[in-house]
Amino acid sequence: MNFIISHLDLLMFPAAIILLLRGFPVAFTLAGVGILFAVLGAWAGVGFFASGDISFLKALFARLFGLMDETNEVLVAVPLFIFMGVMLERSGVAAELLETMAKLFGRMPGGLGISVAIVGMLLAASTGIVGATVVTMGLISLPSMLAHRYDPKLATGIIAASGTLGQIIPPSIVLIILGDILSNAYIEARRSVGDWAPTPMSIGDVFAGALVPGLLLVAVYIVYVALVARIRPGSAPSVVTQDSARPPVAALLSILLPPLLLIISVLGSIIFGIATPTEAAAIGAAGAILLAGIKMMPDNTLPQKTAVIGIAVVVIAATLFDLRVTRSVLNMGDMVGMFFASAGLAVFAWGLFDSLRRTWHMREDNAVQTRVLARAMRTTVQMSAMVFTIYIGAQVFNLTFRGLGGEATIHTFLTDLPGGPWVALAAVMLVMFLLGFFLDFLEIVFVVIPIMAPTLFAFNDELGLALFSPVWIAVLMGLNLQTSFLTPPFGFALFYLRGVAPPSVRTSDIYRGVIPFVAIQIIVLGTVALWPKLATWLPQML
Repeated sequence: MNFIISHLDLLMFPAAIILLLRGFPVAFTLAGVGILFAVLGAWAGVGFFASGDISFLKALFARLFGLMDETNEVLVAVPLFIFMGVMLERSGVAAELLETMAKLFGRMPGGLGISVAIVGMLLAASTGIVGATVVTMGLISLPSMLAHRYDPKLATGIIAASGTLGQIIPPSIVLIILGDILSNAYIEARRSVGDWAPTPMSIGDVFAGALVPGLLLVAVYIVYVALVARIRPGSAPSVVTQDSARPPVAALLSILLPPLLLIISVLGSIIFGIATPTEAAAIGAAGAILLAGIKMMPDNTLPQKTAVIGIAVVVIAATLFDLRVTRSVLNMGDMVGMFFASAGLAVFAWGLFDSLRRTWHMREDNAVQTRVLARAMRTTVQMSAMVFTIYIGAQVFNLTFRGLGGEATIHTFLTDLPGGPWVALAAVMLVMFLLGFFLDFLEIVFVVIPIMAPTLFAFNDELGLALFSPVWIAVLMGLNLQTSFLTPPFGFALFYLRGVAPPSVRTSDIYRGVIPFVAIQIIVLGTVALWPKLATWLPQML
């Protein structure tokens, strides 16, 4: 009994995992385990609960208000990016991208697999939602790949792996949440060791840091598919049919250019510091609405094209003139700039309203009447509510864990490991990798990282500075978290793909198909670990 009482903090994790595997909802499991162990801690008189009550949990209110504080704008980007991704998926823009790439690369050996990897990258950069990407590519690409005699293991492996690129390629919801949590943990840890002016880490730094490793991962996927097609041509044959003729350049540009412009505008505005992640997410959401409006009525795209011109006029006017209207003195040049900016905003509003009208009306989708905008908004609310409810449950869990002395236990364990900081980093990465077999990335981000990351950031180098770059740690953890969606037996991407795969594809084919791609992820993760400049070069340059 004394052993159990003295290790109540560590027993919280197996208790939560067992309940999650039993099928209980994540948010309520985390909160319930937290409250239960707080009561047990108060009964046993452990840690901050030694007084016999659970008043320590009152700090939960300050944490939640900190989440909703008007100064914390980062997490507002989460529902906006979710809406952007869902709107692109519901409107059919993602499916059109996939079909076009299949025609472009299908004639090459392994061309369909290469096209899936490229479209997975584009969808990751424009949506950041793993489930929607995997389902979309599974519904469209998998039947075509199987019909052209692709090996089911290779087909399902590349679809599942490409679908998880939304975890690491910005703008990723995972990177937004991870960056926000790690930024707070970094500042707190550095101040605890006497560094009272640590250099803050922004979400833009995390996005810039993840860009090169994410593209490297895509490149290795493509190389692997090409090698399989060369070594075993029967596993990934070329596709030559009447329907697979390459589209004309004009048609290709009309399909690829709008999503690429949207990606560049969103990522570029964040990485170059033009806009905050929340402002960029708003740009992405508006751009997704415009693209959906074009998709609904491709014969009449004047309002949407005019809207793009209008927003370009606003950007140019803001660059050339001072558009602050609260000044006491306005010169003639700035008044002219304000006029053009106002006209540009009016034109943009017209195009946006027209797109909203089109997406609100009924649309034929496989002989089923659907409202694209209504479905996108409903899905956005559901997914956003899920994310933030899990966040609240995780706060209860973490607060109880700290109240029971768990933070000190983890810190002592990591600092006492033989081999020093690098072994501690390897231990944290190993724990995250193993938990990815059983837990979703949200549980790992909200529960595990706030507990383990501060110890990593408390290590100093010879000059007394932080030994580990927070951007580098964020990218390593992002790559590691990607395995939580891909690794058997509980990878969510595997479940998504199993739900849309035909009965002829066995579950064992899916599991065996993703193993080479899990190995690729581990290799890329090790490469970034050995050469931190892959993650830190671009943020430092910018």
